[in-house]
Amino acid sequence: MTPEQILKLPSMPAASPSYPMGPYRFVNREYLIITYETDKDLLREAVPEPLEPNPEGHVLYEWIRMPDSSGFGDYTESGVVIPCLFQGQPINFTAQMYLDDEPPISAGREIWGFPKKYAHPKLEVCSDTITGTLHYAGQLVAMGTMAYKHAEAPGGIEATAKGMTKTQCNLKIIPDVDGSPKICQLVAYNLTDITIKGSWVSPARLHLIPHVNAPAADLPIKKIVGGKHFIGDLTLPHGRVLFDYIKDKAP
Repeated sequence: MTPEQILKLPSMPAASPSYPMGPYRFVNREYLIITYETDKDLLREAVPEPLEPNPEGHVLYEWIRMPDSSGFGDYTESGVVIPCLFQGQPINFTAQMYLDDEPPISAGREIWGFPKKYAHPKLEVCSDTITGTLHYAGQLVAMGTMAYKHAEAPGGIEATAKGMTKTQCNLKIIPDVDGSPKICQLVAYNLTDITIKGSWVSPARLHLIPHVNAPAADLPIKKIVGGKHFIGDLTLPHGRVLFDYIKDKAP
């Protein structure tokens, strides 16, 4: 291979790249999001400076079913998202993420710094209940439930679509060949081309089980705020550097 050919490769390995060049389109992407209140001191520990955790102490525990994802295929993920502020502006920080498909694990970590690990999440409708489960290393570590299409979300699909445009960010850490930090950044991105097909709310329940390699329960549940379920299409574009820990230095 020539240097020109190498520089055109979208990802490793060169013989069979793990994922194609983006942006990436998702069709009929289905969400179950359960919002709960946690310990504010523990939340501060989980959020990297210069981000500031939301003053309400809220955490979003999510399941996302992705049956049609360009370049990635059919998979499900689950994880922890924390509403934060960056320079006074609202932003969502993805703290933990678990999924069952290699290409989006590689792409997510290498491009945007998503904190992805391999596990077995599942999102399904069981009778009158939409149910999310997460198994890691054969053990149940999370289970969430809410009533299926219980009530239309406040503001309908328009409000949900607007909420999906909120800036989101990840902590991207990639070491150099000697193990020292080569890339250490907060990476931001905004979803585009969003079409919400339905959005519902209901009371919800969430159970988190302590696990050393899937520590979602390290942010304990004090109070359940509610559940939201919605389905839509969207595009995930490439990201941008929000803060560089090597160049900018966190305060």
